[in-house]
Amino acid sequence: MVHRLAHNVPVNDLAPLLSPEGRALLDIVRDTAPADELAVATRLRREHPAELVSAALGQARLRQRAAVKFGAEDAGRMFFTPNGVEQSTRASVATYRAECFRAAGVRSVADLCCGIGGDAIAFARAGIRVLAVDRDPLTCAVARANADALGLADLIEVREADVTEVDTAGYDAVFVDPARRSSKRGRIFDPEAYSPPLSWAVSAALKAPLGALKIAPGIPHEAIPAEAEAEWISDSGDVKEAVLWFRPNGTPGARRAVLLPSEAGVRASPDTMLPDPEVRPVGRYLYEPNGAVIRAHLVAEVAQDLEGGLIDATIAYITADELHTTPYATAYEITDQLPFSVKKLKALLREREVGILTVKKRGSAVEPEELRRKVLPKPFGSKSATVFLTRVAGAPTMLIGAPA
Repeated sequence: MVHRLAHNVPVNDLAPLLSPEGRALLDIVRDTAPADELAVATRLRREHPAELVSAALGQARLRQRAAVKFGAEDAGRMFFTPNGVEQSTRASVATYRAECFRAAGVRSVADLCCGIGGDAIAFARAGIRVLAVDRDPLTCAVARANADALGLADLIEVREADVTEVDTAGYDAVFVDPARRSSKRGRIFDPEAYSPPLSWAVSAALKAPLGALKIAPGIPHEAIPAEAEAEWISDSGDVKEAVLWFRPNGTPGARRAVLLPSEAGVRASPDTMLPDPEVRPVGRYLYEPNGAVIRAHLVAEVAQDLEGGLIDATIAYITADELHTTPYATAYEITDQLPFSVKKLKALLREREVGILTVKKRGSAVEPEELRRKVLPKPFGSKSATVFLTRVAGAPTMLIGAPA
C-alpha cells in the first residue's frame, strides 16, 4: 500500500527515516513552516537524497498535525501516515479507555486493527501488555517504531496479520477498532461494511473476558447489539467516538455519555431510562446539551436535573426558568423570541449595537454563515449576541441571547 502526502511525496517505506541520516534530517526539519518547505528542501537536497528529504519534510508535516491529538512532545517523536493522523484515537480518549481496562483488572489486551498504535500506547502506559495487530505492512512498521520511540517496546508486540485469523485466547481483553473509511467510498456508515464487519468484531469481543469496540458516534441505536453497553465520549465539547462494552458484570442495553477531560458521566440502564421530556414554552434559559448526551439519547436525564423541558418534541434544546450548573449542557440566557425573519433580526442587531454574532442552528435549513452575511454585513457595534435558528412547538423561530 502506498500512502501519499501533500505535494505527492510517497511514504511507503519507513526504514530510511529510521536510519541515523533520516533521524538527523527529522530533527533539522522538525519546525519547518509550510511556506518554508521549498527553500529548506532545496538546501538539504544538496547534501542528502531528494526522496529522503521529501519524506522527512512530509513526516514533519504529519507530526505537526498530530500534535493536536497526541501533544507536541509525543507527536515530535512518533511516526505517522496520513490515514494514521486522521483515524487514530486522540490521546486523551485512549488514556481514559486504558484506565477503564486497568481498573477492570486487565493485564493483557489484544488490540485488533491497531493502526499506528495510539490505543496500544495508552494501554502500555497503563501497565497493560499489548498484542497490536494490523494487516498493513507500513502501518505495522509505524506502530512498531512508535512503541520503540516512546520506550514501550517491551510491552507492545506488533504483529502483521489479518485480525480475523488471530487467536486471542489467553488475553484478558479484546479491543477492536474496525476501519470505517474506504479509499473508494470515503466514510462508511453501514456497520456491516466496516473492515472487519461489526458482527465479526462483536463475536470477537464476546469470546474475551472483557471486550470493547470503537465505533462511529453516529451509529444508529438499533444497530447496537443487545449484549452491549454503549458509551459516547466527547473531549472538550466535541464528540469523538462511541464504544461498545461487553463486560462480565455489565448491564446490557445501558447507555452512557462521558465528558473529557472532567470524566463527568451520565448513565441510564434499560429499567431507569426516562421518557422524552414534555414540550413547554421557552423560559429564561436555554440549555444546549453536550453532543455525547444527545448521541446517547440521554437528554431526558439531563432535562430532569435542570427541571426543564424541550422547546420542540424533535429538537434537543432544553429550556428552564432557573439557571443550574451542569457539566452536560451549556446555558444561555434568552432575551428575545422571534419568528424567523432576516429583516427583524438585522434590525434587532442594529438596535443592540451587535458586532459579534454567533449563529447556532438545530432543526433549521438556514446556513449560519449565509445568515451572518445577510444580517451583519458590517458590525453595528462592539457587543456580542448568540442567535439560535430552531423550531419552537413546530414553528421556525429565532431565539436571541448570550452565554449565561
